[in-house]
Amino acid sequence: MNLGPIDSSRVPRFAGPATFARLPRLDQVERADVAVVGVPFDTGVSYRPGARFGPAAVREASRLLRPYHPGLDVSPFERVQVADAGDIAVNPFDIGAAIETIEGAADDLDARLVTIGGDHTIALPLLRSAARKHGPVALVHFDAHLDTWDTYFGAEYTHGTPFRRAAEEGILDTEALSHVGIRGSLYGKKDLEEDRRLGFGIVTAADVLRRGLDEVIGLLRQRVGDRPLYLSIDIDVLDPAHAPGTGTPEAGGLTSRELLEILRGLAGLNLIGADVVEVAPAYDHAEITSIAASHVAYDLVSLLALQEKT
Repeated sequence: MNLGPIDSSRVPRFAGPATFARLPRLDQVERADVAVVGVPFDTGVSYRPGARFGPAAVREASRLLRPYHPGLDVSPFERVQVADAGDIAVNPFDIGAAIETIEGAADDLDARLVTIGGDHTIALPLLRSAARKHGPVALVHFDAHLDTWDTYFGAEYTHGTPFRRAAEEGILDTEALSHVGIRGSLYGKKDLEEDRRLGFGIVTAADVLRRGLDEVIGLLRQRVGDRPLYLSIDIDVLDPAHAPGTGTPEAGGLTSRELLEILRGLAGLNLIGADVVEVAPAYDHAEITSIAASHVAYDLVSLLALQEKT
């Protein structure tokens, strides 16, 4: 029998330790099928810092989550053992050392991971670890930005470059790469041309609006097929009205409802891991961003739970 969250009919949601969804810690269970882990790191940001406080904010916002997901018809914490693995303690002064630490910790965690960032730099070591276990992975990347730039100020490892590095390292399946929610200004048309050469297809925020959720979901499912799939979600894929607490906000984004419905439409694919990044709570006045991110993380846990055989 799985150890689930603290019973909110006995202990009020605003009391007790703030693990994700009030779940047990990893050291309180014999094993975990799915682990939620934080990476409080934002040394790779190019504009507003603060995502190092994202994991704590998302955990706090997750206190309201309940054990049954009606949208996916699953009780994830009953179906599989889910635990909070705490935070990966990374060097805030050395990006290279931080990447190495994250990669090693992900290798050591014997569970499917839902990782809460932190800035998007952390996706690279997480993808390295996933590819070591599953081979080159399909990627669906939700973001306002491409994150396939080559360098920033000569630096190869930043929150704007993880998927360029991942493609160069051969850890992505170049037949199954998609961006969703892209919008805003670019440095030039060459950004799109270079991104296309890496193998990415783009579903813009305008495409979601004009083509509709069902068509977008169908396109993504067709592109991914039965490949091992990693989902990487920058919370700035949402419009600033839905996620003001982030480092590089862009107008014209998805609603939280659209993002959650697209995620639910991916049920049944071979999901092997996921992250939610770039929550910077200091720029938010009412936990809007961390509430959205906590629900995204809950949907990711639920998608992973649906895959496990009972």
